[in-house]
This record gives sequence, structure tokens and C-alpha cells, in this order.
Amino acid sequence: MKKIYTVVIKLGTSSIVDEKTHQPLLSILSSVVETVLKLRNDGHKVVLVSSGAIGVGLKRMGMKGKPKTLAGHQALAAIGQGRLIALWDDLFGHVGQPIAQILLTRGDISERTRYLNAVNTLTELLNMGVVPIVNENDTVSVREIKFGDNDTLSAITSSMLHADFLFLLTDVDALYTSNPRKNPLAKPIDVVSSISAIRSQVNTASLGSKLGTGGMETKLIAAEIATGAGTTTVITNSKNLVNLRDIIEYNTSDPVGDRPRPPHTVFTPSPAPLRDLKSWTFHTLTPAGTVIIDAGAHLVLSRRHSGGRLLPAGVVDVRGGFASGQAVRIAVKRPKHGTAVETTSVHEDLRIYTDDSPITQPNTPTLLPAVSMSSSIASLEPLSRTMSFNDNDMTPTNSSTALADLVKQEKILAPIDAEHEEEGWEIVEVGRGLANYNWVEIKKVKGLQSSYITQLLGYADSEYVVENITIRIPP
Repeated sequence: MKKIYTVVIKLGTSSIVDEKTHQPLLSILSSVVETVLKLRNDGHKVVLVSSGAIGVGLKRMGMKGKPKTLAGHQALAAIGQGRLIALWDDLFGHVGQPIAQILLTRGDISERTRYLNAVNTLTELLNMGVVPIVNENDTVSVREIKFGDNDTLSAITSSMLHADFLFLLTDVDALYTSNPRKNPLAKPIDVVSSISAIRSQVNTASLGSKLGTGGMETKLIAAEIATGAGTTTVITNSKNLVNLRDIIEYNTSDPVGDRPRPPHTVFTPSPAPLRDLKSWTFHTLTPAGTVIIDAGAHLVLSRRHSGGRLLPAGVVDVRGGFASGQAVRIAVKRPKHGTAVETTSVHEDLRIYTDDSPITQPNTPTLLPAVSMSSSIASLEPLSRTMSFNDNDMTPTNSSTALADLVKQEKILAPIDAEHEEEGWEIVEVGRGLANYNWVEIKKVKGLQSSYITQLLGYADSEYVVENITIRIPP
């Protein structure tokens, strides 16, 4: 029985609209429709991610080039989007294929409930035999227009649907070592198993087309997101859409004789893809602040058995203001290369951190939750405390001598300050996660064992200060 795949196809503006005349490229669009129909007839589910609204808007208004203001870009997007989807509906209508328009912004998918609603809608459309056509809502979105995020949008769409293939269509046959139009010695790359490794081998410097907003670099970013979620990603030429079915067959069938390889670059999926919640946290949310950890916590979090949960003992410092439930960067404090600074060893950091880990200490005290307003951005201070602390030295300011003695006995990691950074320290982002407490509260309990959370904050929703952490840069 032939296997059924979910396929996402991303078309850039340069594949839809002529760069000079702004006329829709009907030959390519018709080829897209024909290819999608053949994939559907093979039983596959297909999603299109289509740019081009601004380009179509330029043609409608008779303008020669993009306006210089953001409002001008957004107005053209509003003019062009309706005509673009009408064009797609007309082309697909001739072959009896129903379509649906899905307009998204980062804000739409940065809230978990709305993200899941989008997933459910896309899934139901595919089950109904409809071809969803997804685009960034340029009228209200700043990021797509400024950074060319439709490549990223296609990768996130693939992640949302757990797609099997993502095709990033462009105006060249594959990923080359350098721009093949300028360098006749540029060589195509057939297979990429490590995107971080390939970056040192290729020159992706490109401004894209005059109408588009991306280039080959944005496609590498998209490939990194999609392959991390388990999706096989392909870069190929939009003028050779007949090859898409052959590419799928070539990469899913056993080698047969000397069958020719269709021109393309394939990025192999991660053998251990991120689960949905971690993928959403890392690639969709905009971090509101940074939690800085030590080398020991970094080492533990890089291991799968950690569950992606950070204990307060591993926290060195906090940067930026954030509420509980918001996404945060996870960064590690480490000496810069070639500098000599006094620091504890990784083994010492690891010992301090694991002293508080439930994995090594089954008898970690049970923390009873209390009523909390920690998730309120309006009030970042904890609702109640048994005492207050000085953020710099963690010294109690009331007469609770017993707790003061406990804090003094605890090994508290030195906070990062500007002087240390200038003398050879650096802060490097290594991952992202969701905060269980706001920045004030995490700052209060940094470097302490989790058993002190209730005593310092007056409540404890969790013994972990950050959860759902994805470490992308290992120690």
C-alpha cells in the first residue's frame, strides 16, 4: 500500500509575480495547480504557503516599486491579498479543487490556545480534501515584511502539521556553495545532514529579489526549524515543479538501478525531533527575558532525562522583565576564549545543581502550592511573603534569624555584573523555555535549593523555575 504524506509547498514572490512588470506568472501558477492536483490524486495532503500579496498590489495600483513606509507596504498587501487568493481560486476552480485562505501572524500562534485552534483548522481542512493556502497577514504583521518570514512561516506550518515534506521553491535548482549566477564554479549540494556544519561551507549572502523579502539564508533557517520538527526539507527550482513527485519518490523509495536524481537539495530530518510543545516554545514565541544558568545546569539540561526543567540552584542571574508563563531565553555564563578568569569547574557547578535535583535526591521536600498572582504582568511582585530580601546579597531584612542562617549556609552563585563581563565573561544563549515564575521571583530564589521557594515567596507553584526547555547548543 502506498504511503500517504503531508506535503507543504512554499512559493516566494519571485515565483508568483514578474519582478519587472508585476504580472502574475501564470505559467508557474498553472504548473503549481497541476502538481498539487497530481499529488492529491496520489493520496497526499498538500498545503501551499504563498507570498505575493504586495507584488499583486503593485500591479493593481500601477506602481513601479515598493513604497518606503511600513503603512504603504501594509496597504499594498491589503489590496493584493484579495486579488491573489481570487487568482488561486480561479486556477484551482478549473480543476474542481476547493481551497481555503489562512492568514496568520506571529501573534496568532504565540498564544497556545490560538495555535492549537490553527492546527485543528488546518488538519480539518486537509481531512476534507481542501488545499489550505497560508500567508502571513501582511496588513498587520511587521515581521514578515521586514525579515522575509514566509520561509519561517512555512517551516512553522510544517511543524504544526507534523508534515513529511517541506518544499522551499526558489529560482535555482538547489543549495549551492555560492551564488551560481555570479560564480561559475559554484557546486550544488545534494544532501545536508547538519545545517550548522553546512553554514561554514556555503556563501548564502543574498538580498533576494526586488519584490521578495528573503534569500537563501532564510531558507536555511526554515530548514533548521522544519528538520528539527522531523520534516524532510527540500530546496528546488519553482520552474521544474514536475520534479516534486519524482523528488518524493526518490527520497522514499529504495534505490533502483541508475535512476536519475532530480535536481534538488534535501535536508534530512532530525532523528530525535522536538515534540510539539517544545517546538512551539522555541520557534514561535518571542522571548520576554533571559534566565542565565551555570555550566552545571547547562550540562544537566542538555541530557534528555532532565525533562527540560530548571531548578533554581542552577540560576546565576535574570535579565529583562517577564511574567510567569512567558517564553524566556536560557543563556549560560562562561569565560570568553583566551581569557583567564576565576571560576568554579563544571564538576563543581554540576555538584551544586544536582544536590537539589529530585533525580539524585528522592526526598526533596514537597512544596505545597498556595494562591498566587505570579502570572499577572500587572503585579510582578509576589502576592505574599514571609519576608523580603535584598536582590544583591540575598540578605533577609527582617528578624527571621533561622531563615537567615539557612540562606548564609547555602552556596549562592555570584551574580553577573558589567565588570565581570568586561573582564572576560560572556553570556551565550543556548535554548529557550517557559517561565514558571516572574523575573522578580526567580531573582529571589536564584542559586538556592527549591525547598526554600515557599519560605522566600510565600507559595510554590512548582519546584522548577523554568520548564519545557529546549537546549539547542550543547556544552
